[in-house]
Amino acid sequence: MPEPVLLATSQSPAEEAIWRDALARAMPDERIVTAADPFDRSTVAIAIVANPVPGALAGLPALAWVHSLWAGVERLLQDATLPPVPVVRLVDPTLARTMAETVAACVLALHRDLPLYAAQQRRRAWRQHPARAAGACPVAILGMGEMGRASAELLLGLGFPVRGWSRSGTAIPGLIAHSGRDGLGTALDGAAYLVNLLPLTAETRGILDRACFARLAPGAGVINFGRGAHLVEADLWLALDDGRVGHAVLDVFAQEPLPRDHPAWDHPNVTVLPHVAAPTDEASAAAIVAGAVAAFRSTGRVPAGVDRARGY
Repeated sequence: MPEPVLLATSQSPAEEAIWRDALARAMPDERIVTAADPFDRSTVAIAIVANPVPGALAGLPALAWVHSLWAGVERLLQDATLPPVPVVRLVDPTLARTMAETVAACVLALHRDLPLYAAQQRRRAWRQHPARAAGACPVAILGMGEMGRASAELLLGLGFPVRGWSRSGTAIPGLIAHSGRDGLGTALDGAAYLVNLLPLTAETRGILDRACFARLAPGAGVINFGRGAHLVEADLWLALDDGRVGHAVLDVFAQEPLPRDHPAWDHPNVTVLPHVAAPTDEASAAAIVAGAVAAFRSTGRVPAGVDRARGY
């Protein structure tokens, strides 16, 4: 059996055990170890991680590469003790489909005024509101990676005009692609719904701010499925209060779990989700990681990692 593969997470022992079992089933010829196991740290060439605690990957002289079980790797890259080896993030079509389903569900919920009708129900108010055509309500998607493209394709199929914004201006059939600061403004101008799926980088931190909301259509819906640090919360509260933003769906926050005294809990025009927009499927992710490990064992070639300067 080859040298052990280290599984390093910040999860509870029970959650970590679920991942260990999934990985063991996906690669039965590998020995998966955790920090609690006896093993020779000098022999570990591969680490599989899920937001490991800082320093978890220090003292591994033979480490050749790291595979994240999450799509986002910004927390991992912020660890000053992380060895200078390739870091591979999870790119999983199953994860992208799950995200696309949640994006579409939330856009449709806002489009058909479900939060408004839920509020009326609590007041026992029977009042109908005009329905809008999907074709008259543009959706701006920030971030056109796997998840952004899958979300755009699903929304296009539902009849929404979709504008995508990314660093490279990635395009898919039927989508209007934009890039750069000028392109961001064009993507946002008059959008009825804004969906954020960006990775968190120095350039994207705080991108959902007052200037961003001012370019949207009055009463627009804002859906943040990226990272909590993308959002300037004070600017969102102001935009909600003055009607510039009609409703916000927030799945990610600067502090998680969300503190009980956070204003989002009680805001009538905010939907709070507990970071569930696209939960990772253990079996699917483990199979992807197993394929990368098998290729490395067969060829000795280290897989390409993220661009550390860009953060993804």
